[in-house]
Amino acid sequence: MNDGSGPAQAVLPAAAVRPRLGQRHVLLLLVFLACVLGYTDRVNIAVVAVSMKEQFGWSQTDKGIVLSAFFAGYLLFMPVTGLLAARFGGKRMLGWSVVAWSLFTLLTPVSAGWSFTALVATRVLMGVGEAAMFPAAYELFGRWIPFAERSRATARLMSGIPVGTLVGLSGSGWLVKSYGWPAAFYVFGGLGLVWALAWFARVANDPAADSRLAPGERELLAPVATPASAAAAPVDYRRLLLSKSTLALCVAHFATTWNVYVLISWLPSYFRDVQHLTIAGAGFYSAAPWLAMFVAANVAAALSDRLVARGVGVTGVRKFFECSGLTLSALMLLLTRGAGSAEAAVACLCVAMAATGWATAGFAPGTLDVAPRHAGVLYSFSNTFATIPGVVGVAIAGWLVDVTGTYSAVFALAAAIGIGGALLFGLLFEARPVLGD
Repeated sequence: MNDGSGPAQAVLPAAAVRPRLGQRHVLLLLVFLACVLGYTDRVNIAVVAVSMKEQFGWSQTDKGIVLSAFFAGYLLFMPVTGLLAARFGGKRMLGWSVVAWSLFTLLTPVSAGWSFTALVATRVLMGVGEAAMFPAAYELFGRWIPFAERSRATARLMSGIPVGTLVGLSGSGWLVKSYGWPAAFYVFGGLGLVWALAWFARVANDPAADSRLAPGERELLAPVATPASAAAAPVDYRRLLLSKSTLALCVAHFATTWNVYVLISWLPSYFRDVQHLTIAGAGFYSAAPWLAMFVAANVAAALSDRLVARGVGVTGVRKFFECSGLTLSALMLLLTRGAGSAEAAVACLCVAMAATGWATAGFAPGTLDVAPRHAGVLYSFSNTFATIPGVVGVAIAGWLVDVTGTYSAVFALAAAIGIGGALLFGLLFEARPVLGD
């Protein structure tokens, strides 16, 4: 039954109501691991940059440029990735995306030895490689994920952010201490190439092309399969991208990633500079908030799907998680400014990042609500705006630290953006397909 606040849920065959583990779960696992690898490769430089700054004599502004260079390439290529995924298939785009960014991760120590410019260029190209990851995943979700599993599926994908950050921060700290800073790039870059072998061997682009599907799972996925007529029909992307719900998704996505990107890049430095921890200790303390985010995101996703299954309006559910999460995160970031110890700071930041994970149960499945058959294109559009914090926010954070000598302004700015994102999402979002698909 449709409650008027979201797309109608298809009536499933009895045999498909409680399907066993199937190929869509294999896909979800591998997509989750791709996100883990992507964020591991993004954040390891946040820990390693502490050693690189000392070796190469960088200022905080120089370090900010290095940390933000990835996002310049990511932003540059992001607008077209959804269209490319729709054209060439999510499987192909995601697979070669992982291969590309893994190769540039492996090249990072070499480029750093050449020059500062070469290092920045390598990080930009790595960002280009990663740009297709989320749009390609959403393109696959539009084919593989039933309505009743949307929040949990997007949570599995988004869970790769805190897990990858956790592994990258803690693992990089240990690798730097034990083997020197280049090891962090060689180890994690190599793992990406191993993942690609499993991906191309085990995943099909569309359920209809996968002979390994059991009958029950094939029935379950039939309602989300794209009819040939729909695939061939022209798409009014202008109508989709200029809708108020798309604006709401862009704003919420921007506010959420401002927290994520700025804290990914600067938490190790914050714990080193303000709380006076060692490099390994800074990596360990920086990792704790991401574990909290992982737990909260999955709890919120399960609760979200349960609420929708019980007939609660989809629009209200999405707004509740997004707005409450961004608001609580903002309050905790403001409290972090007065933290007098590493323990107090990590407690505040754990709650802040848990709230950020909670918020992903709003905009993340909301993308599939608004454009179930064109989610890759919509996600690449919103993620273009959501990447701006990675370029501008990370660099501004470095500038604020240089100018003020503290991290208080960094946390205050993130809190203000979070409050603004919550207000606009609450006012504008509707969980309805804009194109009627």
